[in-house]
Amino acid sequence: MSNPILNEKFSEQEHILQGEPMTVNGTIQITAFLGVILVAAAAFVWAKFTAGYTDFAQMLTIGGGIGGFVLGLIVAFTRTKFLVPVYAACEGLFLGGISAIFEMHYPGIVPQAILGTFATLFSMLALYRLGIIKCTDKFRSVMFIATASIAVIYLVDIIGHFFHYSVPLINTASNFGIGFSLVVIVIAALNLIVDFDFIERGAQNMLPKDFEWYGAFGLMVTIVWLYIEILRLLAKFNDRS
Repeated sequence: MSNPILNEKFSEQEHILQGEPMTVNGTIQITAFLGVILVAAAAFVWAKFTAGYTDFAQMLTIGGGIGGFVLGLIVAFTRTKFLVPVYAACEGLFLGGISAIFEMHYPGIVPQAILGTFATLFSMLALYRLGIIKCTDKFRSVMFIATASIAVIYLVDIIGHFFHYSVPLINTASNFGIGFSLVVIVIAALNLIVDFDFIERGAQNMLPKDFEWYGAFGLMVTIVWLYIEILRLLAKFNDRS
């Protein structure tokens, strides 16, 4: 097992028997469609922040974050494709809000984070296509353990904030805090390899067409995670300057 969002084990019942199969190009098109939804929602919240409607924008940001988390879990376990665009919209609301907040505190940080995210995305795609990084069973297992460990740390940190406690150092601009962010970014980037592998093998195994939505969903989850972590890292560097 690897990326918790994507289950790479295909049962015989999931192989297509009739109709169109899943394709890589189809998954790319759906990913682009979801990206448009996300960007549009993010731009809407960003505009509300810049126009001075702070309370409304914050409400949308919090609602988007909660809605995206809940819908992400539902899609991960049920593979309901109709909820994937709604998930993208919620993530857009959330990202638009936190991006506007980070930009107010650190001018110029958002373009840098976007550039870093796409640079990482295409770099990992090149490494995957060239066969430099291979998605073996061992690689998937390591990525699953690493990703799950980070999720537990963040969950403890989030719960701790309700009791005025946080996991020491990970949110600071100390050497440890920056090192932690770098490790998380590397793990998020390597999860892209798992996503690419899922999409490619899904097409090879002729999974049903609906799996294109599931593959695009998994890829979007990783890209969103990667963007947030790069944003956090850049903020830490700014705090040290």
